[in-house]
Amino acid sequence: MKSLVMAFTLFLSSHLALGSARLETDIVDTAVAAGSFNTLVAAVTAAELVPNLKAHGPLTVFAPIDEAFANLPQGSLEFLLANQPILRKVLLYHVSRGEPYLYDLAGLNLLTLQGQNVKISRVGNSYFVNEARILNIIQVKNGQIVVIDRVLRPF
Repeated sequence: MKSLVMAFTLFLSSHLALGSARLETDIVDTAVAAGSFNTLVAAVTAAELVPNLKAHGPLTVFAPIDEAFANLPQGSLEFLLANQPILRKVLLYHVSRGEPYLYDLAGLNLLTLQGQNVKISRVGNSYFVNEARILNIIQVKNGQIVVIDRVLRPF
């Protein structure tokens, strides 16, 4: 896991000055180009949410890396991909309107497009969305991608 996170961080560092630059691509195109969100992109496509995430925004997407999906209980991903209404609910739980500076929101809740809140918290020098650790934040044309190490579960 550490090597994956380090490789991803190096990729991002070479493509933008963290915290100050904004990519000229949207959420979906950035996720595709990163190569670390293949499962998320496949799920968003299966749920027919690509147009929503290419919209003007701003949107905040809590984006699990591929390893996060691989760590789901066996059969979970297949179940989600075969059940579009449930898949949509899970994915919309990973999206919020706006583009808040999450590090200022530690201890607060943020409403998702699914209708439930996620909690932003801080433990030491690490920030979390529910139980998922925030690995990085990528500013994009229509919002931000908050890279996380787990899939969020709304139920």
